[in-house]
Amino acid sequence: MNLNTKGNSLFMVYKNVIQGSRRFSNYWWATVILLGGIGFVLSGLSSYTKINLIPFAQPTELLFIPQGIIMTFYGTIGLYIGIFLWLTIIWDIGSGYNEFNKQSGDICIYRKGFPGKNRQITLNYRFKDVQSIIIDIKEGLNPKRQIYLKLKNRTEIPLTRVGQPLSLSEIEIQAIELAKFLGVIIENT
Repeated sequence: MNLNTKGNSLFMVYKNVIQGSRRFSNYWWATVILLGGIGFVLSGLSSYTKINLIPFAQPTELLFIPQGIIMTFYGTIGLYIGIFLWLTIIWDIGSGYNEFNKQSGDICIYRKGFPGKNRQITLNYRFKDVQSIIIDIKEGLNPKRQIYLKLKNRTEIPLTRVGQPLSLSEIEIQAIELAKFLGVIIENT
């Protein structure tokens, strides 16, 4: 919770910064997939042209049909996925913040999207529209730990980042702080 002062008036603002695509795991996978795609394309082209484009391997010994053409196909797919992942990192897709301003009674949820007319996604609500905070915890092979802002019209807005789930203690602390700040109850699903 951040306390800010401006002039003589004291107002309280609760702000959570949300990390987007700029995570170590995304850098790792974008690099691995891009380099793998380049390697596969070069292997396929080497098998076609019979010129060794990869100095540490012998792809010229591959038959172009079927191995070389398949390597080229998979390499092209790998290149596209690698470039896509790097663009999401560069554009920092999913980053933003949740801001709750007690003085004005406003809630602002901001996220960055893909370039275009919806690059900046901003949702604005009022404190009086909030019904509760929902904690959604699902354990297992693919765990899910989310905090949602539930409005009186039954709309549920996710407030936590996507990807790596927060620890149970972090989720509980964030939900309790936010519920106290907003003066609403916590629901569990």
